[in-house]
Amino acid sequence: MSNGSSITHFLLLAFTDTRELQLLHFWLFLGIYLAALLGNGLIITAIACDHRLHTPMYFFLLNLALLDLGCISTTLPKAMANSLWDTRTISYMGCAAQVFFFAFLISAEFYLLTVMAYDRYVAICKPLHCGSLLGSRACVHMAAAAWGSGFLHALLHTANTFSIPLCQGNGLDQFFCEIPQILKLSCSQSDYLKEVWLILCSAVISFVGSVFIVVSYVQIFRALLRIPSEQGRHKAFSMCLPPLAAVSLFIIFGKFAYLKPPSISSPDLDLLVSFLYSVVPPAVNPLTYSMRNEELRDALRKLLQYTVFQHQ
Repeated sequence: MSNGSSITHFLLLAFTDTRELQLLHFWLFLGIYLAALLGNGLIITAIACDHRLHTPMYFFLLNLALLDLGCISTTLPKAMANSLWDTRTISYMGCAAQVFFFAFLISAEFYLLTVMAYDRYVAICKPLHCGSLLGSRACVHMAAAAWGSGFLHALLHTANTFSIPLCQGNGLDQFFCEIPQILKLSCSQSDYLKEVWLILCSAVISFVGSVFIVVSYVQIFRALLRIPSEQGRHKAFSMCLPPLAAVSLFIIFGKFAYLKPPSISSPDLDLLVSFLYSVVPPAVNPLTYSMRNEELRDALRKLLQYTVFQHQ
């Protein structure tokens, strides 16, 4: 293969070669996928239907649920199909689409989590300025900026990655099309380094965002500890811990997946880490947000009661 245009398909890494385990993986992935669809779908519906939840925090949570749905739908259905039909192939255009949408959604989610940290900071530390800093128009602009930044990020990386000549075969050591794995097939060291530099620039941007998130939550928890009422502290912590848990899970596994040293890299470890940062957060986030949030639990309870009543 002299260049990328001669590649018609890629071969994804199989979780196992044993047929029984492939079917077990299919049912496991199907359960995780349905749980993510149900959890995020309920959160989106509850927030959209309950006027009490039409606040900045829940507006951003609705956007997060949409991004989680898109993210897990980009990777897991193809992995399920490969496990079910005992195949490893994905078309060249299908791989490019998967790279684009995954990069778009995962980067937009990081930017949105940064915005959510700012939202919690303003709500807890600057409550008197909440109306001016987090008005409906400002919230829409911040959410649009997160989606737009993710789109531009994905467009740049996808265009650059698939313009690189590939001549090292077509096998990817991953269960979905991921940029670092495609770069391993590069013919040219200079082309490879161009995309590596882009990834490093993105890593610097995400590091700045991570520092902003950490500083925001440090300020938030300092403010929470000064609340005299124990009930007030408990409610405030309940509103802040879910976003913190979500962003911690996302950042730890995402950064480790892309920035871990080559000396500890292996197909099995890469597979596990990518699964943890691309599949687990979209499935776990709805549970994380609903467990400690009484307002959201009440809205979900009313939604389920209404649904059951309508079908009786």
